[in-house]
Amino acid sequence: MIELVTAPYAALLLRWSLGILFIAHALLKWRVFTIPVTIASFQSIGLPGWFAYVVITAELIGGGCLILGIAPRYVALLLVPLIVGTIVTVHGKNGWPFNNKGGGWEFPAFWAATLVAQFLVGDGAWTLLPSRTVSSLIAAIG
Repeated sequence: MIELVTAPYAALLLRWSLGILFIAHALLKWRVFTIPVTIASFQSIGLPGWFAYVVITAELIGGGCLILGIAPRYVALLLVPLIVGTIVTVHGKNGWPFNNKGGGWEFPAFWAATLVAQFLVGDGAWTLLPSRTVSSLIAAIG
């Protein structure tokens, strides 16, 4: 049974954890590895170099939206392909455990599952722009 009093705070904790992970990964690519090295890394696996900017931007904006509570259900769902893409392009060939050389697909698979869980469980407490408001706006426009 779901505990209705604490469930919104569990969703908030999940949302904040996911947001922090995305921002940390973006900053790792930007500040630690540096943009030129990240671009070279993307090119080495057959992706266009400019895609590094797209990924870093998606991670920063998506992470920020999750932390602030800006349509978090939809943001979580939109970030799933980004994480699944890391399995397909980088981590999938390295086996299951993430401590394998190059990182296996264990962690990205768990990360994708937690994003889907966030979508399913809802926004949680303390949202700036609830997902249902975004749904209403889209319905009004469409």
